[in-house]
Amino acid sequence: MYTEEMLDLMKVVEAKREANAALEPTRMTADEKEALLAQYHPDHKVEEFRELLIGPNKGGKVPNELADMLEANSRLCGKDIDLSNPDYETDVLIIGAGGAGTSAAIEADKNGARVMIVTKLRMGDANTMMAEGGIQAADKENDSPAIHYVDAFGGGHFAAKPELVAKLVTKAPEAIQWLSELGVEFDKTEDGTMVTTHGGGTSRKRMHACKDYSGAEIMRTLRDEVLNRQIPVVDFTSAIEIIKDDKGAAAGAVLMNMETKEILVAKAKTVIIATGGAGRVHYQGFPTSNHYGATADGLVLAYRAGAKLRDVDTLQYHPTGAAFPEQIFGALVTEKVRSLGAKLVNIDGEVFMNPLETRDVTASSIIRECSTRGKGIPTPEGVGIWLDTPMIELKNGEGTIMKRIPAMYRMFAKYGIDIRKQPILVYPTLHYQNGGVDVTTDSMSTVENLYVAGEAAGGVHGRNRLMGNSLLDVIVFGRNAGQFASEKAKSVTVGSLTLSHVDAFAKEMAAAGIQTDKVSPMLLPDYARKN
Repeated sequence: MYTEEMLDLMKVVEAKREANAALEPTRMTADEKEALLAQYHPDHKVEEFRELLIGPNKGGKVPNELADMLEANSRLCGKDIDLSNPDYETDVLIIGAGGAGTSAAIEADKNGARVMIVTKLRMGDANTMMAEGGIQAADKENDSPAIHYVDAFGGGHFAAKPELVAKLVTKAPEAIQWLSELGVEFDKTEDGTMVTTHGGGTSRKRMHACKDYSGAEIMRTLRDEVLNRQIPVVDFTSAIEIIKDDKGAAAGAVLMNMETKEILVAKAKTVIIATGGAGRVHYQGFPTSNHYGATADGLVLAYRAGAKLRDVDTLQYHPTGAAFPEQIFGALVTEKVRSLGAKLVNIDGEVFMNPLETRDVTASSIIRECSTRGKGIPTPEGVGIWLDTPMIELKNGEGTIMKRIPAMYRMFAKYGIDIRKQPILVYPTLHYQNGGVDVTTDSMSTVENLYVAGEAAGGVHGRNRLMGNSLLDVIVFGRNAGQFASEKAKSVTVGSLTLSHVDAFAKEMAAAGIQTDKVSPMLLPDYARKN
């Protein structure tokens, strides 16, 4: 329930709602956006980053917390691992069981490969499951992949790999068709036409959704397909190092049972990393919308194996994380709330920006409003901005919220807040890893036979991702990795297995004077009280 002070402040919003709903705030110019980002976006806090001393990205800038993990000790230090008698042997080993991992598994299995998925939690325990707003695809008459390309490439500040963006947008309509044929229940009109909406930074309505359960519906369908195909899934088991062969190619992984800590060895002809993001690292102390296992493991595994990273100095802070109540602090408030008509309003009841600017610009605007301008609304956890959700039904008619964003209604209703009648409080939350492992159009990293897909891969989104391109990414490039990795496996002869690269990395750390008691990958966040 809102406090009495919050209810009093809410009266200002209510008094100006009708006028605010009719406002059409102008969008910022390119110069205004760049100036705003430079001053307020967390990616521009110089003290929060440092240069790597070792590895393929030596001299590159990364967040302090990620540098700690990339330059940490292996979990295998002091352990003698017998690689001569693997516990598992397969053609394609997939690490991670979210949208990218399961899509890869389905395509690799379809291509006749022996496939095995290993995941540290359960299949579907992933950011895919938590995605709400929808998935982009240019499949309407007034749209095209070329227009989608301009939106996505420009929204990422022209820093993405053009060839990856091109594949993302040109394969998007096929991805929607593939999901539909698997059984995903997209929102449709009575005549069967798919309902599409705008997202921040989009010039066309191309967001396909399943109410605001889009990721859960997609993940449900992919999970069912994996089970129907009887693809082996080893759950509650983490990959803690990539195994290579004597030719320098990826050839499996060392695994650890999360409950018993038993060490296992998996041999494979090709390996796909699909471990997702990094929100649970809590860069700069931000709350996160990410699932419990999102700890940047794939970046550590790939880096220690010699794979190059790109754009890992840029994170996406979703502009609308829940700022109140504290029980859901940091939880995602989908951008779809704004695409349906809700506007951001400050303590004075003013709409201070266009609600459909790109996410980095919107997040920076909220931070500016709450810091320099001092127009945030005080909360027990800090500060927030009103997101005036009753505007949705004022503009679209009664019943719109329950029809289009029922999950949002239920999330707040549990705490006595009716978003049909009361605005909600939001503040940026750590949401997405824009960069990742550098890959080519076949999803292979700079290490032979090591493929990467989904949020762990870099180059698709540049320095900012548009809403709906993450679910698209996991499907397009998950399928892509599965297709190419399974085809490559047909011609691979695995050499002698080795972990010599892990020893070499440790020697490089010592030579650089790095002394640390940290071990990586992190695997799970540590929320235990220290006193």
